[in-house]
Order: sequence, then C-alpha cells, then structure tokens
Amino acid sequence: MDYRNQQPMWSSTRESAAPVDAGLRAYMLNVYNLMASALALTGITAYAGANWEPLRNALFNLDGIHPGLTGLGWLVMFAPLVMVMVLGAGINRMSLAAAQATFWAYAGVMGLSLSSLFFVYTGESITRVFFITAIVFGSMSMWGYTTRRDLTGMGHFMMMGVFGIIIASLVNLFLHSSGLQFAVSVIGVVAFTGLTAYDTQKIKGMYYQLAGSGDMAAKFAIMGALNLYLDFINLFIYLLRFMGDRRN
Repeated sequence: MDYRNQQPMWSSTRESAAPVDAGLRAYMLNVYNLMASALALTGITAYAGANWEPLRNALFNLDGIHPGLTGLGWLVMFAPLVMVMVLGAGINRMSLAAAQATFWAYAGVMGLSLSSLFFVYTGESITRVFFITAIVFGSMSMWGYTTRRDLTGMGHFMMMGVFGIIIASLVNLFLHSSGLQFAVSVIGVVAFTGLTAYDTQKIKGMYYQLAGSGDMAAKFAIMGALNLYLDFINLFIYLLRFMGDRRN
C-alpha cells in the first residue's frame, strides 16, 4: 500500500487536524536537522582531511603532481558504500543508538572521502556551488513537501537514471570519454534534483504510517535524513563538475 498521499482517519476534522500537522512539522524538522547536521559534520571532516597535515598525509600521497591515495585513503574511499548498505539493510534490527552512531560515522567518513575535492577545485568555487546546491535542494524539497501530485512515477524514473549513471561511469573508467562524462553529469543533476522532491514526499508519507511507533519512527527519520543527505551530496558533486573552478 502506498501511504504517500494517505491521511490519518482523524484528520478529517479541523479540530483534530492541527495536532497531526504539528506532529508532521516536528517530524520533518527532525529529519532536516539530522540531514543538516550530517552535512556540517561532512564539511568539517572534508576540510580537515584536506588541510590538517597529519590527517592529510595519512590519506593522500602528495609526492606527485596529482595527489594519490594511501592505503587508508582507499579504505576511507570505499567505507561509505559499505556503511550505507549496512545501515539500509540492518536498521530494522539495530537499536536506535546503533543506528544513530552509524549515521554519524557515515557522515564523518564521507567527509574524509570527499576531501580530495579541495585538491581539484578552489575553495571559493566549492563554497559557491554549495550554496547553489542548497537553493536547488531547498526549492525541490519544498515542492515535494507541498505538492498534491503523486511523485512515485517520477521517483522510479529518476532511480532508473541513477542506475544508468552507475553503469555509464563504470564504462567510462575504460573509455575515458569527456563526452560521456558530460552526459553523466547532466543526468546526475536532473536525477538527484528529482529525487530530492520524491524522497521528501516519501518521508512525509512515512510519517502517517509510523506516527506513534516510538523507536521505529525515530529510525525511519534517520533513514529519511540519510536519503536527503545523499541527494544533496550527489547533486553538489555533479553541479561542482559544471560550475567548479579547477585549480591550475
């Protein structure tokens, strides 16, 4: 059953709708606060990985023209993929404390894996693109929250685009085609812009399904924040490819 547009039975009266709306606002605010805090942690660890010398030397081999990864750097690069799979597959069996710890650890390690961006793009352009991403993300998330249109079909279509991005990126590891890379970046911006609206609506729908379920609702708030966090990070990376000023 799709709960995306389903309203609780008690929301039919004006008197009882107010508490439900207040609960939804509080739930969504919690999700956004988790996502924003995770982004802040990612930004801090990314900056530290690029600028704090002991950590930078542990992650990168800077002897050549282009920084290469150390053994720890490679581990950090692939760790977020493993962690997000563990969180997604095992959150129902995890305690709330374990889910929270995994979420924060993921955000921190993701920052370390993104610290190499500071070697490729100028700090000014990274900051500029971050704020552009925030505007795009905020606009699409607001639309997903307020629209009465069912975005399920659009979400599935955007997910097909994400799978296409993954396949094309793997192929381009061997082809090294600039044209294919440009196409992947375009599709990436479109896909994660659309997914921002879809995921926001899905999180809103989950509130009606899980309201009052205690720890389960709190754990799904974490997963909702994780989905929006990933939408933001991916949108930021693809926009950075277009708008970022590369270092000489």
